[in-house]
Amino acid sequence: MSLGSQIAWDDTVLPFQLDQSDIRGRVARLDGVLDQVLAQHNYPAPIEALVAEAALLTAMIGQTIKLRWKLSLQVRGDGPARLIATDYYGPTEDGAPARVRAYASYDDERLSLDQNPFDQIGKGYLAILIDQGEGNVPYQGITPIAGTSLSDCAEAYFAQSEQLPTRFSLNFGRSILPGQDERWRAGGVMLQHMPKASPFVANDGATGDQGLLSAADILTDDEQENWNRANLLLDTVEELELIGPTVQPTDLLVRLFHEEGPRVFDAQPISFGCTCSEDKVRQSLSIYSAKDIGHMTTEAGTVTADCQFCGAHYVLDPATVGFEAKEMPGDGA
Repeated sequence: MSLGSQIAWDDTVLPFQLDQSDIRGRVARLDGVLDQVLAQHNYPAPIEALVAEAALLTAMIGQTIKLRWKLSLQVRGDGPARLIATDYYGPTEDGAPARVRAYASYDDERLSLDQNPFDQIGKGYLAILIDQGEGNVPYQGITPIAGTSLSDCAEAYFAQSEQLPTRFSLNFGRSILPGQDERWRAGGVMLQHMPKASPFVANDGATGDQGLLSAADILTDDEQENWNRANLLLDTVEELELIGPTVQPTDLLVRLFHEEGPRVFDAQPISFGCTCSEDKVRQSLSIYSAKDIGHMTTEAGTVTADCQFCGAHYVLDPATVGFEAKEMPGDGA
C-alpha cells in the first residue's frame, strides 16, 4: 500500500453508527499530529505515553462539538505526573480541520521510568471543559481518577457525568514502516450508547470503580444485551488494526461490526494547532502593575513568555505591558 493512500486516513476521526445496536462511535487515527504535539517537548517515556493517550481521547471526544467550540481535557494528580492538559478546537467552518494541542507538567525527581505511566498520576481527577464561545458559560464535568488508564477515567466520566455508557479501545506508540523514519502512531475505537430521553440515574447501588456508575447501572436489559454484544466484537480488535497503517477505518468497522449495520459519516481531519499569540500574552499580563512587571523584567531589559503547548517564545518591551503600560507612539486614537 502506498504512502499516499495511507495519508487519506491518517490524522482523522471517522464517526459511525451501529444501526442494529443503537450505538454510535468514532475511529481515530493520529500520527503526524501526535508527532508534532510531542516534538514540542522532550518528555520522558511515561509522560509521552500519558500525553499520547490524552490527545487521542481528546480528538475522539472533541469530534462531537460544534464549529469554533473548544473542548479541554485535564488530568490532575498528586503523583509525579501532575498535569496532562489537552485542547481540541472545533473547525472554523465545515470541512476545515479541527486542531489539537497538549502539554504536561511533571516532577522529574519523583518520576519512575519503570512504573506504569497511569500509576504515576496518583489520586486526582479528570475534567472535561467545553467553551461554547463568548457570552456562554463554559460547561465543566469532573470525575475522580479511577480504573487503570486514562481511557477508564474517560469511560467513568461519561457514565457518571453524562450517564452514557462509553467504551474506548486504544493503541499508541512509536512505529517504523518500511522505508520511513520512526514516528508516533496512535489509533482507537470509541463506542457510546445513544442517549436516552430521560437519562437521570441515581447513584445508589452504583457498581463502578470507587462507587461510580457503570454501563450496567444505566442500561435496560435489552440495551445491555446490545451493548455487551458490541463490546465483545470490539474485544476482537488487534493492536495493529487500531493504529492501522495498512487498515482503513471503514474496513476495520466492517470487519468488527458487519452484523450490526455500521453506517459512516464524513471524517473530521485533525491538525496540530496552537492559539497562542502576542496579544494573548499581553492580555494575560494586563493584571500586573508596573512594579510587578519590573520584577518580571530580565537583565536584558525585556519581559519574556513561553507557550507551554507549542514552545513559542515572546519578547516584550516592559513599558508596553501591564495595566499601567505607557501608551506607545502610534497607539490609541
